[in-house]
Amino acid sequence: MLQLPHQPLQVAPVPPQRAPARQDEDGPWHAEAVCRRDEAGLFFAPSKEPTAARLAREEAAKQVCARCPVMVDCREHALLQPEPYGVWGGLTAAERRVVLARRRRREVELRKSAAAERVAQAG
Repeated sequence: MLQLPHQPLQVAPVPPQRAPARQDEDGPWHAEAVCRRDEAGLFFAPSKEPTAARLAREEAAKQVCARCPVMVDCREHALLQPEPYGVWGGLTAAERRVVLARRRRREVELRKSAAAERVAQAG
């Protein structure tokens, strides 16, 4: 794990939360989120945060996410919204952009494959 510089962690204001992706009979998924009991600043970057501090903070946030019972729901929420900031479901904003790009490529490939199959069956 990276060592933080000898300066206190600055806490960023938490952006307003959007509506949850889904709600089941027992209530919204985020009611069970482990992060509700942790410092919100751990999941959102303060302005002008040094790279080493950001990487250490994100790693600490991911460790919280790793023990969360609703991590998958949280991740899907962040991917469906899409959430532009913070660590959600164990992924940073940059990691979520990679996941979304992979999903889009996979969908395009599946559509092309299905279209080629229809052409082959028709011909």
